[in-house]
Amino acid sequence: MHVPDGFIDAPVSAAAGVLAAGAVAVSLRGARRELDERTAPLAGLVAAFIFAVQMLNFPVAAGTSGHLLGGALAAILVGPYTGVLCISVVLLMQGVLFADGGLTALGVNITVMGVVTVITAHLVFRGLLAVLPRGRGSALAAAFAGALVSVPASAAAFTLLYAVGGTTDVPLGKVLAAMLGVHVLIGIGEAAITAATVGAVLAVRPDLVHGVKGLAAPLKLRVGGELVDAPAAEAPAAGPARSGRAVWAAGLAAALVLAGFVSFYASASPDGLEKVAADQGIDAKAEQYEHATADSPLADYGVKDVDDERLSVGLAGVIGVGATIAVGTGVFWAARSRRTAAARPAADPETSAV
Repeated sequence: MHVPDGFIDAPVSAAAGVLAAGAVAVSLRGARRELDERTAPLAGLVAAFIFAVQMLNFPVAAGTSGHLLGGALAAILVGPYTGVLCISVVLLMQGVLFADGGLTALGVNITVMGVVTVITAHLVFRGLLAVLPRGRGSALAAAFAGALVSVPASAAAFTLLYAVGGTTDVPLGKVLAAMLGVHVLIGIGEAAITAATVGAVLAVRPDLVHGVKGLAAPLKLRVGGELVDAPAAEAPAAGPARSGRAVWAAGLAAALVLAGFVSFYASASPDGLEKVAADQGIDAKAEQYEHATADSPLADYGVKDVDDERLSVGLAGVIGVGATIAVGTGVFWAARSRRTAAARPAADPETSAV
């Protein structure tokens, strides 16, 4: 659902940019509470994994494809604030390196694909966990539902922006119906991918899944005929659960395989927004806009001057994963470092003067 330049007019795009910048600023502050020495590297990996899976368009209807948006997955794995940062990093890398999504529309894309999906999925996920029985099955069901709802919510958000600042005169009802219709189908794929990924991490390191922290039911003991909370016990020594480093390495390997090999076999059909735009005439004025990085050596997810298409796509995917994980990890470590610095007690003035 990458919105190109020319779909939304300049004033609304600028307003969305201000909103997105504010959301990123708030998320940078909020991420300090979500990140620690274990989760900061995981957040960079989540961004790279989302980048890789977004290259895998899957068919959803005749002549239409969809791809992961990733907001739900990021919110559940690393938290809503860090999740917004993950999607923002992915969109920035895609726009600058691969000419995917307009640069003047970057604020629109962060708002629609990042902020809306993350908030929607987080609220649905936490709301369902509050009423469902505690357990892994409930967490997966909540992840599925949160991801499913987040995609049409994102489509509705785009339609709202189009209603205010669309550059073509298309009846709003037709746009909304078309966007929701195809993105409900895409949401099913999003939900399946999100639930499968969350389930895989829960199976090996549930302590790394931000969305389920603090949800374990406390152990109860019966004392004098009444149930009381058992005293806290020390964490057991690491057993069969994989170390954080092993999980990180496995995730990176999966991202590289998906982006470097599987992406070549992705559906070539236009995604939901592209299909709706072409059918409804939303893209009538977009053709006059040339992407600012159209001459990038990685534009359109291929390496310039590499004639073998499979090799070109694979190399572009691997470079994208590497760039995303490098930038993302840098952002998250910086956010964590600021948290550490803020938490460090101020030095005693008398001691400092010595």
